[in-house]
Amino acid sequence: MAKIKITQIRSIIKRPKNQKATITALGLGKINKTVERENTPQLQGMISKVSHLVKVQDV
Repeated sequence: MAKIKITQIRSIIKRPKNQKATITALGLGKINKTVERENTPQLQGMISKVSHLVKVQDV
């Protein structure tokens, strides 16, 4: 599978609980933190829920 790099670019303060939980599940939590993950359909669904808070790049 292809890998993608996910970077949190906005804060989760004043966000709904489900968005905060999704950011935590992605392994993020602080602005400018970056994680590298396998690109799966489940991960794409999580990214779409918090697309306004993260930046996604192909590796």
